[in-house]
Amino acid sequence: MKDMLELIITNLVADKSQVSIEEIIEDKVITYKVKTSKEDMGRVIGRQGRVAKSIRTVMKSISAKEGKKVNIDFID
Repeated sequence: MKDMLELIITNLVADKSQVSIEEIIEDKVITYKVKTSKEDMGRVIGRQGRVAKSIRTVMKSISAKEGKKVNIDFID
């Protein structure tokens, strides 16, 4: 799942080298902490959070197939 999230994020940003994704696994809950450069954070979040919401929706549908829950945090 981390690979899929990384693929989505890197295709949205201009500076791919600044993308870092930290994965925290606790039982059936997986938390991803996504960090990008300040310039690219706006692209990842989108207007009124629409892009971020779409990313969360896609990741939740992938994780549901595996019987897990996913949280995604976008960190400045």
